[in-house]
Amino acid sequence: MKRIFTSFKEAIADIQDGATLMVGGFGLCGIPENLILALVEKGVKDLTVISNNCGVDEWGLGLLLKNKQIKKMIGSYVGENKEFERQVLSGEIEVELIPQGTLAEKIRAGGAGIPAFYTPAGVGTPIAEGKEIRIFNGKEYILEEALTADFSIIRAWKGDKIGNLVYHKTARNFNPMIAAAGKLTIAEVEVLCEIGELDPNQIHTPSIYVQSIIKGEQAKRIEKLTLSK
Repeated sequence: MKRIFTSFKEAIADIQDGATLMVGGFGLCGIPENLILALVEKGVKDLTVISNNCGVDEWGLGLLLKNKQIKKMIGSYVGENKEFERQVLSGEIEVELIPQGTLAEKIRAGGAGIPAFYTPAGVGTPIAEGKEIRIFNGKEYILEEALTADFSIIRAWKGDKIGNLVYHKTARNFNPMIAAAGKLTIAEVEVLCEIGELDPNQIHTPSIYVQSIIKGEQAKRIEKLTLSK
């Protein structure tokens, strides 16, 4: 049995100032909304956050950013977050931008226990500066090191009481690999199932990667709403 929380405040109690935090989601799709809100309320600061992007100005990781709780952001997409842009230009936040495929593989490798790998993405660009380059079959590749985190916070559609998870469509995105790459993974689920309710053939993240689980309602905001006339 895993730790099953009913309070989001208690679920993130172990996350302290200066922690490295991986956060699942893509834009606002599949983000652990309530766990992020609990971190905002707690006021934990000096975080190094690893995520595809930094949310929007008034939701998701954008709330942590607004409160200046993030010291360093490692991601692949700046997006349209105006406060993020302002903090970057003013030097208030450290940012490491990584090609999206490379970011995904750095996280996946971290979860698989692979310390580094070679990729052609970024050869001949500033991304390659200071990194080892080797030639395979006549082509240059950069050595990229894996990423891990003190904590991973993720969101799933369904989870059972031992931590097996199922994601819903595109909300799957970065969540499975981030679940594997955190030393302690906290899963926020929309539906909490009894053991044996989930079809073993449909499980996306096995329980071995999940240490804590909590059920929470999702606002499911839309990042950019476009309506036809």
